[in-house]
Amino acid sequence: SPAVMERSRTPGAPLPPYEPLSEGLDVEGLPRSTMVVVEPSPMPPPRDHFAWSLCTTLYGNICCLGFLALVFSVKSRDRKVLRDYSGALSYGTTSKYLNITALLLNIFFVILIIALIASGTVVVANFIHQEQQQLFDGPT
Repeated sequence: SPAVMERSRTPGAPLPPYEPLSEGLDVEGLPRSTMVVVEPSPMPPPRDHFAWSLCTTLYGNICCLGFLALVFSVKSRDRKVLRDYSGALSYGTTSKYLNITALLLNIFFVILIIALIASGTVVVANFIHQEQQQLFDGPT
């Protein structure tokens, strides 16, 4: 029958020619359509920011914030294994904020150190220049 041909045809194949219903067969005799329920895909588990925390711990552990971020990342990962996604989200968010705070403090301290070195270099250069001027001008 045409309905059977329609279900068994491969995608991309041309449609079979139209065939009228056979004698004595009405629409009620044809197979019913099938409803397919598509469940939404599950939400991905929350991020634990483990790699970021590890890098913060190794390269910028200012005020131990990197280590604390690593601890919360591991707690978040443990919660994910137990499928406690709300706890994992909470620990992961805490880890993210600790990483951000450590990053900002590191940037601030690097800028501060660069500024101190630059200003110290200028002061030392001026001092050396004044000493050289006094040497060449002679004692007054």
